[in-house]
Amino acid sequence: MYTLKDIAIVILNWNGKPLLEQFLPSVIAYSDQAAIYVADNASTDDSVALISEKFPSVTLIQNVENGGYAKGYNEALKAITEPLLCLLNSDIEVTEDWLQPVLNEFNTDENIAIVQPKILDFKQKTHFEYAGAAGGFIDKYGYPYCRGRIFHTIEEDKGQYNDSIPIFWASGACFFIRSAVFKRLNGFDETYFAHMEEIDLCWRAFNANYTVKYVGASTVYHVGGATLSHTNPKKTYLNFRNSLLTLVKNTDKHVFIRTILRMKLDGIAALGFLLQLKPKYFFAILKAHASFYRNLRRILKLRQQLPKRSHYYKTKSIVWSYFIKKRKIF
Repeated sequence: MYTLKDIAIVILNWNGKPLLEQFLPSVIAYSDQAAIYVADNASTDDSVALISEKFPSVTLIQNVENGGYAKGYNEALKAITEPLLCLLNSDIEVTEDWLQPVLNEFNTDENIAIVQPKILDFKQKTHFEYAGAAGGFIDKYGYPYCRGRIFHTIEEDKGQYNDSIPIFWASGACFFIRSAVFKRLNGFDETYFAHMEEIDLCWRAFNANYTVKYVGASTVYHVGGATLSHTNPKKTYLNFRNSLLTLVKNTDKHVFIRTILRMKLDGIAALGFLLQLKPKYFFAILKAHASFYRNLRRILKLRQQLPKRSHYYKTKSIVWSYFIKKRKIF
């Protein structure tokens, strides 16, 4: 049976001194038995000095470069020996007793590999937060969505998701995983740099017959967009590219048809941005597809090495359901 001392909380940081000053105290206050690490991605601000001077109980890991979320965590976690890992964004405020419900979940079933708590919006604490909400799912064409958040419709938290259920993917904003499983799955795909890498890892876990769970009894508050705004074209580029890479790598025998249909839907989205006079987003999607083609040979080779499972989706097309049938909630 695991105890709180078996948890390593690892916060990836890049030039995030203000976020560390604001949010690290809550992590320290409510995680007293867990080990706390800050993995610094070669920051050029005073983040490293801040940790040493103001947070001596926190262990500092210094990466030699800014490899983004994926490589940053892959490198940092090599130095950590605790069996349970909590990958925590630097813009998360945790709450009292946030760790125990998650720990209880891991102790109920050895097949549970990944766990996500309830993620609410730090700026509007009555509502779910975009990145993860009450647990993630995916449709046939690789579009992710959450309970509590579908596209830009975000629900108020009224206790409707206070349950504990299997989900398809857990948010990288607050992502618990068994260290042994992380290593067995070879960690995050560093091609992604940032965005969608946790969905790819969860999909690989699903294909390897592991379980991902959501635990509504644990709550954290996420600022969201603190590192890269939702309205940044680079985020659009990374999300569209990485979503295609994830679909091709992990889906079953119908990969060709699903990828073609997905790319057509991307094209409609790109045209929509153009009609809205948002050319930066239009070109971000074109750039995403170009990068996808450049990575295709590597992804197809990797695909051959990975196990596959069907029936990964609950909704055939979240785009159709949301925009055509006008279903705004899970």
